[in-house]
Amino acid sequence: MNREIHAWHSPALNKQMEIAVYGHYGFALLMLPTAAADYLEYERFHLIDAISGPVNEGKAKVFSINSINAESWLNPDMHPRHKAIRHQQFNDYVVREVVPFIQQATSADTPIYTCGASLGALHAANLYFRRPDLFSGVIGMSGDYDLSTYTKGYHDQDVYFNSPVQYLPNLQDGQLLQQIRQSRHIHIVTGSGQWENPDASRRFSHILNAKGIPHELDVWGPDMPHDWDTWRKMLPYYLQTRF
Repeated sequence: MNREIHAWHSPALNKQMEIAVYGHYGFALLMLPTAAADYLEYERFHLIDAISGPVNEGKAKVFSINSINAESWLNPDMHPRHKAIRHQQFNDYVVREVVPFIQQATSADTPIYTCGASLGALHAANLYFRRPDLFSGVIGMSGDYDLSTYTKGYHDQDVYFNSPVQYLPNLQDGQLLQQIRQSRHIHIVTGSGQWENPDASRRFSHILNAKGIPHELDVWGPDMPHDWDTWRKMLPYYLQTRF
């Protein structure tokens, strides 16, 4: 598998940010790490190996980026308002820096699908539903799509507008809704095993249904825990059967 590592000093985040690229051709799969992990997490836990078939076949080209969750909602020493600001800076980094990088590495017309597991699923969904003009769909695995789950009781406008289960029910922008409804690739997937919270995905699916947003909710069985073995089964299955 072709593998490249790129990095630059991010103006939005004021720090060096790396990105791992796997493959040559295909649609772009933008992968958001779990928890406070980095751009090589999916490689270390062999999820990249698990999707090597679609990547080597030229179906997908993978772009795996760093998280800044340890500098935001997962940092116990930061003031919550500063966490929210850092989250917004991360959104700016993805939109203003990562997306142009992907377009340069593929083409301006190449679809970009966001993807992530656990907290990465929340980021992936949030990026897509905020900017369906830039992203073509999302694969969320084992996610909780309410940012308040991570904010320890703090709430402000930035928490609201980065929490899909909060802002989507009130979304009235017809053009934005039309763009979202046109996607054929909104996949909300979860297990039902240990440490999983399938009700979080069901709740999100209910909200999408209420807004008339076509999507797929797939709840896997009790033998599927909130862990890497589950995601190593889920992602290749979806890339091979849905795309």
